[in-house]
Amino acid sequence: MVEMKVIYAGKLHCDLEHGPSKSHIQTDAPKDNHGLGEAFSPTDLVGAALASCVITTIAISAEREGLVLAGSDVQVFKEMITEPVRKIGRFILRLNLPKSLDENHRKKFEHIAHTCPVHRSLHPDLKIEMTFNYTL
Repeated sequence: MVEMKVIYAGKLHCDLEHGPSKSHIQTDAPKDNHGLGEAFSPTDLVGAALASCVITTIAISAEREGLVLAGSDVQVFKEMITEPVRKIGRFILRLNLPKSLDENHRKKFEHIAHTCPVHRSLHPDLKIEMTFNYTL
């Protein structure tokens, strides 16, 4: 079990502490929901968690096979909806991976991306679209 602590700092800002490492990040409410957008919003962190989980799980598999993915990246776009309630409606992920990956690795890594722990933990109604570009 991993402990994390969230301290409300006021003015819709929170300070988050990761127990094991003592690292910190801050959040702010988004501009479209009473905040100033001065930091990641809680829903932004969900998108960032998804993107980092996707690339991390792919990298774990790649490293086992001696493949180098350093420099690969993921762009994530979040779309909020308000009906029937305010929530995340869609994530769009664009992965940029090495062009040197063969077809077998590409298929394997695309499967891993769609089955990472964060992806599996999100509600099935949440739309998640992924595009894989092999141009690096």
